[in-house]
Amino acid sequence: MTRIHPTALVDAKAELDESVAVGAYALIGAGVTIGPGTEVGAHCVIEGPTVIGRDNRIYAHAVLGGAPQDMKYRGEPTALHIGDRNTIREFCTFNRGTVQDVGVTRLGDDNWVMAYVHLAHDVQVGSHTILANNATLAGHVHVGDWVIVGGLTGIHQFCHVGAHAMTGFQSHVSQDVPPFMMVSGNPLGVHGFNVEGLRRRGFSRERIAQIKQMHRLLYRDGLTLEQARQRIEALLQGDAGDPQGQGDVRLVLNFLGSSTRGIAR
Repeated sequence: MTRIHPTALVDAKAELDESVAVGAYALIGAGVTIGPGTEVGAHCVIEGPTVIGRDNRIYAHAVLGGAPQDMKYRGEPTALHIGDRNTIREFCTFNRGTVQDVGVTRLGDDNWVMAYVHLAHDVQVGSHTILANNATLAGHVHVGDWVIVGGLTGIHQFCHVGAHAMTGFQSHVSQDVPPFMMVSGNPLGVHGFNVEGLRRRGFSRERIAQIKQMHRLLYRDGLTLEQARQRIEALLQGDAGDPQGQGDVRLVLNFLGSSTRGIAR
């Protein structure tokens, strides 16, 4: 049987796997689907349409799937999707999407989300990220895999943060942060690349050296952005035998090519 505390209120139109645990005084509304092994803490509020995967740990007082804080919202049936094995700590707030974007706010798999984190409407967060206490992601923000967002960091609407990047404590992110880079401050500055994180993830010395070279081209050699992009593209010719290294270069090139707010420099 589903382990639901007698004081919790679960709508008859919610779908919970029989292994789901729901804590005291939690409220789960219609249109909510929760997968096997997920635990919902005391006093949580989960509104639908929301889909939550398996083996998530949602701590007390989280509010998930609320209506977007967007004045254009008119009650359209948008959604929140949360993947598997996420830790979502106390007082987090995740809003549903809007029809002005894809209509779905997403959190991937294996993320560590600390207390008071806010994911606004249409935010797209990848997998294996760490969002520290009070990180605030405005509407339409995209965060790639393995990103670390420092505590009290604010990310401006429509900004993108590339995979493996890291923001420091109280960073003011108002432009796109390319993959692998480390940024901090207000105004935001780039302070190297996330070398320690890459080592911990098993990146080879050769891959790290190439990422260091891309960082130098973007931030140390005095090149224009277009000149730096061309030099980075040329690295594909010199690294033809290393698919992983080529993937790193293409990741950066694709990010630079899709940036709409300009990159932090």
